[in-house]
Amino acid sequence: MTRSLDGSPARHATGRHGADPHDPSPREEYLASGPSFAEGEVIERIEAFRRRRPRLRDEIVTLAHGAGGKSSAALVDAVFLEAFRNDALESLGDGAVLTLPATATAATATRRLAFSTDSFVVQPLRFPGGSIGHLAVHGTVNDLAMSGAVPQWISAAFVLEEGFPIAELKEIVADMATAAAAAGVQIVTGDTKVVPRGAADGLFVTTSGVGVIPEGRAFGAGSVRPGDRLIMSGTMGDHGMAVMLARGDLAIEADIESDTAAVGGMVELLLDAAPATRWLRDPTRGGVGTVCNELAQATGLGVVLDESRLPVSPTVNGACEMLGIDPLYVANEGKFLAVVAPDEVQDGLAALQAHSLGAEAVEIGEITEQPASNVVLRTAFGGTRIVDMLVGDPLPRIC
Repeated sequence: MTRSLDGSPARHATGRHGADPHDPSPREEYLASGPSFAEGEVIERIEAFRRRRPRLRDEIVTLAHGAGGKSSAALVDAVFLEAFRNDALESLGDGAVLTLPATATAATATRRLAFSTDSFVVQPLRFPGGSIGHLAVHGTVNDLAMSGAVPQWISAAFVLEEGFPIAELKEIVADMATAAAAAGVQIVTGDTKVVPRGAADGLFVTTSGVGVIPEGRAFGAGSVRPGDRLIMSGTMGDHGMAVMLARGDLAIEADIESDTAAVGGMVELLLDAAPATRWLRDPTRGGVGTVCNELAQATGLGVVLDESRLPVSPTVNGACEMLGIDPLYVANEGKFLAVVAPDEVQDGLAALQAHSLGAEAVEIGEITEQPASNVVLRTAFGGTRIVDMLVGDPLPRIC
């Protein structure tokens, strides 16, 4: 039987913008409510476990290793970092931040660049709201924007399966050209390989990008402080659920479109309105839950999320409930998280909400000293629960 989901306005609070200044903050509410002794013991054990270096116990690669969770971290640390370790790679951010040395002809200030690369293996190749062509551009320019850069150039490499229709390839390339033009970047180099029938599932795309970081712009996990606020630029999980339902084997009908888009314009508005912004990240694989865990571990601080403020559309929420998936772990491709200084939250939210892609931007949490290196969700029932990083991904091959 086919089930349908009702589409109605997104359900979320409007953040602390306009809230009673005497209302307790998420941190005050969390500390006032506990945690109990038993919960404190659990948190201590989790902290001790996370301080250990990730260990790769698997003998073969599994889908979990590409999901952005614990298995991915173990693979990256044990295989890639072990072989390639260097200062630029160590941060494992969305892109490497590189400083060009001054030359004889440009001996004034050095220039900083961001450099990022990503591969796209989504199935199906076209889904409501976008295609692999849109993702291939948006994924890379958004990673550059999260590094503080203004994207400039992209490369594109294609692995084509023998028998892939030329007409469909032209459509995907046209999507890439449209997305690149809208993002203000040029696709300036590339490569094409063809593999035997059945070896590539149609088409794989890899893009790399370079962006220029404006003089004086610097942020990262090391800038985050207790009391800072966490903003999300829109609703969670739209892309992951759109792709999952587009596969057509779940017997669920829902009007869900991918949010795939370039977020650089929103980022620039935010940085103009909230120049003390500390940190940026787009919640792609693993969703908001995974990104918040990466933030907590990188800073050694706590991230306290408020469940009542998490922005999830009713259709996405309904689909997630039917599938038994937490929207916190479902990917976006056109949203980002930002840690901003507490006195700049309202200005930052107003700037985002003025943009067509950020109308539903909202404050979703706060950075706290405790529980150190952990993410806690303050539930609608007044309790708390730990939001851990997943081992694998319930929605494989969505980007």
